[in-house]
Amino acid sequence: MILNRMVNYSPVPLDATFGALADPTRRAILARLAQGEAMVTELAEPFHVSLPAISKHLRVLESAGLLEREIDGRIHRCRLSAQPMKNAAAWIEQYRAFWESQFDALAKYLETTASKEKQAWQAHKKAKRARALRSKSAGRSRRRAKKSSPRGPSATG
Repeated sequence: MILNRMVNYSPVPLDATFGALADPTRRAILARLAQGEAMVTELAEPFHVSLPAISKHLRVLESAGLLEREIDGRIHRCRLSAQPMKNAAAWIEQYRAFWESQFDALAKYLETTASKEKQAWQAHKKAKRARALRSKSAGRSRRRAKKSSPRGPSATG
């Protein structure tokens, strides 16, 4: 069986993690939770959306495993759960290493071809300059010859 390394064959939890991280409000909530545990009302304060909207965001984070909720009566305390982020970071790291090796190979290729291109360009410029000097000197002598030759009826007499 052949697998393309660039196609996502990841399990569903990784999909849920990236889906949860796709929204800027949820990323902001996670940034706040990185500072420590918080109640839902504290998490909702900086946003100009309703509390039910924040609750929906929290459910998405919770279903992705990024958030743990502790319920004590009417008080909901939330804390960050880092394991799904570690899994996502490990997956990204795999591709970072892949792309860095690709960029290293590209840099090496460009270095070798750039020196060849530079030499070819310098030779082209030198040849063009030589042709221009030859054509300018030939052009001047022709023009002088044309100006000095008599024309028309006044030349005959």
